[in-house]
Amino acid sequence: MRSVLPLLLILFLFSCKQEDTKQESVVLWEPYNDSAEVAANADHEISRMRYKLIQSKVLDKNAVFLPLYDEVVKMKEEEYESLKPLILEQDIFSIGNSIEQDKLTYEQLVLFYLHRIYKYELDNETTLNTVIALNEEVVAAARKLDEQKREGRLADVRHPIFGMPILLKDNINTAGMKTTAGSIALMNNEVDDSFIVERLKENGALILGKVNLSEWAYFLCSGCPVGYSAVGGQTLNPYGRRIFETGGSSSGSGTSVAANYAVAAVGTETSGSILSPSSQNSVVGLKPTIGLLSRSGIVPISSTLDTPGPMTKNVVDNAILLSAMMGYDAADSKSVKEEYLGILSAGLNREPLKTMRLGAMTSLMERDSLYRETVEELKQAGVEIIEFMPPEVKMEGFLSILNIDMRNDLPAYLKAYSNPDSVTITSIADAVDFNNADSLVRIPYGQALFEGISADSTTAEGLEEIKANLEGNGRTFFDTAMDAHDLDAVLSINNYHAGYAAVAKYPALTVPMGYKASGEPISLTFIGKPFSEAHLLRMGKAFEDAFPKRKMPKGYQ
Repeated sequence: MRSVLPLLLILFLFSCKQEDTKQESVVLWEPYNDSAEVAANADHEISRMRYKLIQSKVLDKNAVFLPLYDEVVKMKEEEYESLKPLILEQDIFSIGNSIEQDKLTYEQLVLFYLHRIYKYELDNETTLNTVIALNEEVVAAARKLDEQKREGRLADVRHPIFGMPILLKDNINTAGMKTTAGSIALMNNEVDDSFIVERLKENGALILGKVNLSEWAYFLCSGCPVGYSAVGGQTLNPYGRRIFETGGSSSGSGTSVAANYAVAAVGTETSGSILSPSSQNSVVGLKPTIGLLSRSGIVPISSTLDTPGPMTKNVVDNAILLSAMMGYDAADSKSVKEEYLGILSAGLNREPLKTMRLGAMTSLMERDSLYRETVEELKQAGVEIIEFMPPEVKMEGFLSILNIDMRNDLPAYLKAYSNPDSVTITSIADAVDFNNADSLVRIPYGQALFEGISADSTTAEGLEEIKANLEGNGRTFFDTAMDAHDLDAVLSINNYHAGYAAVAKYPALTVPMGYKASGEPISLTFIGKPFSEAHLLRMGKAFEDAFPKRKMPKGYQ
C-alpha cells in the first residue's frame, strides 16, 4: 500500500518549514484509497476483522492536526531523539524528576508526544486511527507552566499528575473539544468538562486530546469490529495493524498508550471495555469499583455498570491517574463519600509476594499455557496459589440491563449536557432514525443492538430483579473461593471474566503477562472485592516488578 504522506516528507516538513509558509497552504494529510487494506482482511480468521473500511468517511485529519502544526514543527528531529531517554516508556515520577532537574520542560514534554502523534498518525502506513481531536491550547498551557516554574510560582506540593499530558476516550465530556462517542449524531456535541476532567485539571493535568473508541462504547452493532466508529474510522493495533484486534470499547485509549502518544489515557468500562483494550495493547488497565470515580458528563450505556478508569504503561502511573480523578460527586448517585486511602502510594509500595494468596481457575490452567506458566512462576516466587473451579452461575438478563439503562440514561445525558441546536437526537429512537437516513456512512455494520434497545420489553420491576440476581450471582462466582480460602484476589486473563466482575461490581486490574507466539499481547487480570483498588495495585506492582513483560510495539519505538 502506498502512503499518501510518507514519513520522510513528514520529517522534511517538520525540519524545513519556511517562515513565510501559510498554514492554510499546508496539507498534512489527504484521504486515501483503503480498498487494498480492506481486501487484505477479507479472509481474516476473526470474522469481525473482515473490515468494510479503515479510514473514516467524515473525519478530516487536517482539521485536527493543522491548528497545532506551527507549534509542533518547532521540535526538530534531533531534539526529539535526544528527549527519548527522558520520556519514552518512563513513569510519571521519572518524567517529573527530569522536569524538576531542568533536564526537560513541560513544553518539550507536550511537543514530544505531539511529534510522535504527527509522525505516526499522518502516515497512512503507520496510522492507528487513534487520535481524533487535539486540544489547541495544550502547548500554550504547558508553556505557562514553564513560566510559572521559572518564576517560582508553582505550589510546593503538587499532585504527581501535574503537567502530564493525558488523552481521553471520546465519550468523556471535555470543554474545547467535541464529545462524539464515535457517532456522527454527536459530531457537534460541544460540552463543558465532565467531573473527572475537572478533577484532572484541578490536579494540574494537561488534556492533550481525544481518542477513538468503538462507537457508542460498542453498544451499537452486533458482531462488528471492535475499535470502529463512524467518526474515527477503524482503530488499529500497534502490535499488528489489521492482524490483532485492538480490544474495545476503549480502543483508542489502549492503542495510544501502547504507542507512547501520551503519559496515560482514560477509558471507560461497562463490561470489559478497559480490560480488553488494555490487554490487547500490553498496557495496565484498571476497572474501578462502581462509585469510586464519577460518571457525570460521560456518554452512558448503563448507570448500573459504567465507570471510567485509568490506562497506563505501568502500575505506578495507573495509581497516580486513578487518584487524580477521585472525588465525591453529588450529581452521581453511586459516587462514594468515603476516602479510600493508599491508592496514590500503591504503585510505590508493592505487596510482598510471599504474603499474597491468589486464586487460579483450573479451567484457565488447562486452557492457556502462558497463564499456567505464570501461575507456576508466581508459586516459585513465594505466592500462595489456590487452584479452584468457580461455580456455574446464570447470567440471564445481562443484555436487558444495558438495554433499559441506555434507553433511560442516554436521553438523560443529552438533556443535561447537549445543546439541542447542535445535537438533534434526544432518544435511542431518534438515533436509530438518524443512522437509517444515511446507513452506508453512519452504520456500515448496522445497528442491531440499538434496535434491540427499543424492542426490549423488560419492566422496571423485572429490571430490578435482574440486577439483584446478577449481582448476587457475580459475587457467588468469585466469593465461593475467595471466602473459603481467604484470597486476596482471583486471577483471570484479559477480559475473560469481565462480565462477572461487572455485575458483581468488583474492581479488576490487568497487567501485561507476555505475548503469544504470534506476537499478540496477553495479560494477567487481578479481580478483588469492592474498593480493594489499593490492594490490587500493590499486588499488580509486585507482579510487574517480578515479571516485567511489557515490550514496546516494534514499529513505534
